[in-house]
Amino acid sequence: MEVVVAKTAGFCFGVKRAVEAVYEQLETGKTIHTYGPIVHNEEVVRELEEKGVKVIENENELCSMDRDNLQADEGTVIVRAHGVPKKTYDLITEKGLECIDATCPFVSHIHRLINGDKAKGRHIIIIGNEQHPEVIGIKGWADGPVTVIETKEQAEQFEAKKDEKFFIVSQTTFNYKKFKDLVEIFAKKGYDIIVVNTICNATEERQKEASELAAKADIMIVIGGTHSSNTRKLYELCKNECENTYYIQTLADLQLELPNSVELVGITAGASTPNKIIEEVQNYVRFNF
Repeated sequence: MEVVVAKTAGFCFGVKRAVEAVYEQLETGKTIHTYGPIVHNEEVVRELEEKGVKVIENENELCSMDRDNLQADEGTVIVRAHGVPKKTYDLITEKGLECIDATCPFVSHIHRLINGDKAKGRHIIIIGNEQHPEVIGIKGWADGPVTVIETKEQAEQFEAKKDEKFFIVSQTTFNYKKFKDLVEIFAKKGYDIIVVNTICNATEERQKEASELAAKADIMIVIGGTHSSNTRKLYELCKNECENTYYIQTLADLQLELPNSVELVGITAGASTPNKIIEEVQNYVRFNF
């Protein structure tokens, strides 16, 4: 039996950068806060909390922090990889706290786009999940109207004045094919649209490789956090190609029974999954079956 791990599995550039930023700050001996979980992986967040990192869950908690009421080593806030609305940055500054921006550069690029000259005077359309932290953050950088579209039904039902102009971007981890399909619906409506594909290249490559591996595999294992949007999309893509696809967070979640007929087990992982978890699963499957 062969076990194949996707080359693109595990930490992406933005996640690696954000996690490293937290560890660098821990080395200073200061008490570190992150605004929201630094990445969407419960194991990573738990390990950081064990090292003393505190998570600020919302703006109400942030409002309760004040430079004058904190010790000298307690006022550092690291912005999560998914980014935050502009008003959150302003609030951190207003409170006199040190802000370290660990927003993924690809997400920051979207913030600049929708706040830039090309988007001025246009209705912003974000293709993505309205409840996802990245999308919430993107919405918070727009000066005008914003609509989030995630499904074909939402796109088809969307109505606006014929002379309204639109600027369309995407959540960085959205499925590329779905993005193209939704943009096509808007194009057919005859609106004046500017479209910028802001899906991260690493996301496209990860999804493409996962689909190709799943199509060849007898069993497919997808590893990632339960709240990870990009891992959920990987699972959906793999499940479409391989019926026997498992979605797990750690090795402890894997309930695997392999018939003798299995020749290839494929493994992929979301962008926030540490390599050590991938290696644990790989070694377990390789040496126990």
